[in-house]
Amino acid sequence: MLKVGLTGGIGAGKSEVSRLLVSYGAVLIDADRIAREVVEPGTPGLAAVVAAFGEDVLTAEGTLDRPRLGSIVFADPERLATLNAIVHPLVGARSAELEGAAAPGDVVIHDVPLLTENGLAPLYDLVVVVDASPETQLDRLVRLRGMAADEAGARMAAQADRAARLEIADLVIDNDGPLDALEPQVRKVWDELARRAAETA
Repeated sequence: MLKVGLTGGIGAGKSEVSRLLVSYGAVLIDADRIAREVVEPGTPGLAAVVAAFGEDVLTAEGTLDRPRLGSIVFADPERLATLNAIVHPLVGARSAELEGAAAPGDVVIHDVPLLTENGLAPLYDLVVVVDASPETQLDRLVRLRGMAADEAGARMAAQADRAARLEIADLVIDNDGPLDALEPQVRKVWDELARRAAETA
């Protein structure tokens, strides 16, 4: 099995790269999706979040009110640390479970947005970075996601910069161009990952 960390700045196109890799046969472990699953209604994760932050972080339906929780934690580093201490171990345990279910020759892609920021590169056999210029990222966030330019800029500024991501990359996918230029690059990276995975099987 080959354990691959996949990362990239917001708006770089990591989701599209993940989708292509899965279509070629990769096993995807999506940290963001798992982080949502571990705090769904009825989970120990949600109970722990409510115990730490109060009933105010629930919607009328009993689900987690993400915007409300976000406004609390992103304004207060200590409260963010409290939330991370609840969610991160749950995400780690579920990721390990999914990885354990993969076959020996599989390429397991861990889609981790904050891989660089959290110093997680050593956990993987290699790291793939989806790279785009800050100008391209900003354009996509405003044009495709409908964000205000200042909000998009703030989200980008909260992440590691481009140089820091490239420093930990074993393989880089340049996604500064149009979508049709992306697929051949991802296919080439996949061929390399599949070759390495076969050697480890």
